[in-house]
Amino acid sequence: MNWRLIAILVSFLPFIFLFIFSPVSITDIFSVGIAPFIMAVLFSLAKVFLQAYRFKYFVDKFLGYKVASSFKLISVRIGSEFVTNTTPSYIGGEIVRIAWLTKNNVPAGIAAWIATMEIIADVFVGTILALFAGIIAFYNGAILIGTIIILISSFIFGFWLIVVIFSARYNIQLPKFITKLIRRFLSHDRSNKIINYTNAAISDLCTMSKENFNSRQVIKIFFVGTVITFFAFASFGASFLVLGGIIESDLGLYDSILATAASTELGSLPITVGGSGLTEIGLWAYVSGLNNLPSINDVLNDSHLDVIISWRIASYHIPLIIMWVVLMKLTIVKKITSRTD
Repeated sequence: MNWRLIAILVSFLPFIFLFIFSPVSITDIFSVGIAPFIMAVLFSLAKVFLQAYRFKYFVDKFLGYKVASSFKLISVRIGSEFVTNTTPSYIGGEIVRIAWLTKNNVPAGIAAWIATMEIIADVFVGTILALFAGIIAFYNGAILIGTIIILISSFIFGFWLIVVIFSARYNIQLPKFITKLIRRFLSHDRSNKIINYTNAAISDLCTMSKENFNSRQVIKIFFVGTVITFFAFASFGASFLVLGGIIESDLGLYDSILATAASTELGSLPITVGGSGLTEIGLWAYVSGLNNLPSINDVLNDSHLDVIISWRIASYHIPLIIMWVVLMKLTIVKKITSRTD
């Protein structure tokens, strides 16, 4: 887990640079007030809990039996979010959940199916909200940021739509360039084991897709999961609303949801861990109605920065600590149990 701790430290680098090169100070960041800051943290945690509950709902409904207690499933989902939020493009958490499910006697294909349904729900809700945000920004004259958001959202939505369509029609396997990379960096036996296991899981996933995409029961389950996902995004938007009102007194929940959805899409670019730097800049650009390429001084001297940084700490770093604690608790319990056995 050492590299994960390094990832947390790296996520603070944008703030360190801001403190050095901009007029923003720690005092400015916490000038938003304790009550709004705590409310922002609670709304952010509500998003995490709703996503965890969706995971529990998908597992129970798709399996048809209890693989673990509700508390355990929710804890696994929250702990896996630490991995998601310390990797580029918010990936990795799904692998943790699939691994946990398979170790609890869930077939790999069904585990991959559940993880895929979670991804699709997040992508479906997130990209549609971001597309709305981009269109509204474009319509209001913020051509540059509106165009960027629309392009990124369209690409992400299109990619996963293709994956869904292909998985329901064809038997997908790992691309050759990925298998070559795995074999280049791992031993022959280990690489073959990973490739064969992954291809078998993907093959089972494709089988699940073919069997279930026309099922009314699956559509109903996915619809409920999508509703839960929307409320999760709404909670995330509310986390900015309680602080963003300091920037604009007429800021509403609808605007806040779109702003945070747009910043999340920008943060999903595989450039930094957990979208650090990109999320803040994306939110700043959206709130500022960016129309032209800004200079460094335009960003560093903007009065919105202190509130945006406060929101980022409340919505990312504090929940990240809680996710880490939950993950460590799960890991320690697992080690103690294995030693006892």
